[in-house]
Amino acid sequence: MIKHIPVLLKEAVELLNCKKGGTYIDCTVGAGGHAERILELTSPDGVVVGIDQDEEILKIAEERLKRFGERIRLMHGNFSDIKGIMKDERADAILFDLGVSSYQLEDKERGFSFMSDAPLDMRMDKKAEITAADIVNKSSERELSEIIFKYGEERFAKRIASFIVKEREGKPVTTTLQLSNIIMRAIPARFHAQNIHPATRTFQALRIAVNRELEILEKSLLNAVDILKPKGRMCVISFHSLEDRIVKRTFQRL
Repeated sequence: MIKHIPVLLKEAVELLNCKKGGTYIDCTVGAGGHAERILELTSPDGVVVGIDQDEEILKIAEERLKRFGERIRLMHGNFSDIKGIMKDERADAILFDLGVSSYQLEDKERGFSFMSDAPLDMRMDKKAEITAADIVNKSSERELSEIIFKYGEERFAKRIASFIVKEREGKPVTTTLQLSNIIMRAIPARFHAQNIHPATRTFQALRIAVNRELEILEKSLLNAVDILKPKGRMCVISFHSLEDRIVKRTFQRL
């Protein structure tokens, strides 16, 4: 079984103010690392609702958390539907751990990583219709440039989009390694930073576009606030400035 190492575990559970009893929601339960600790701290009767759109990783969480019995409720879905999932139930605290998980990055066939060759997929929910390959091969050069710049903050977005369009004129761009090589050629060698792979920002941009990550984030945070109990708490772990801006802006509105 994959052992999920939770990000900011100690800090997150402290901010959530986990206590015995109560209802807690892990909106991105992943392999169950945060949920496991919350269940331990809220024993013997605290309940955790774990939501994830990745059915494969939910199976891992189910195995890891089965010792908690009915105290853990795992739900396949997107956290944007948190109100529908919880119905009329309220929560004492809610956790969001945003972005892609280490499990998804390490699963070569999911197409999230440029470190190995795989189909250009990037769907967190395999039932979703649009893949990264669809965006790369069907978008106009301008649309590609806008996606790469907006979601990846990539300074060479126009140049990368141009190189992609030229490549697909000969053959479709269908694998992660093929796309990575295109990006490597598009970005001048003198701008290849030692501490970040040249394809990092473009891959981030495509993943965000495929999964509509930023599009649904603000709505999801507001929906989560609506189902918090009075004096309830919400903790959001973000990994890049695009997410961080949305989180801060949303919290300022509350």
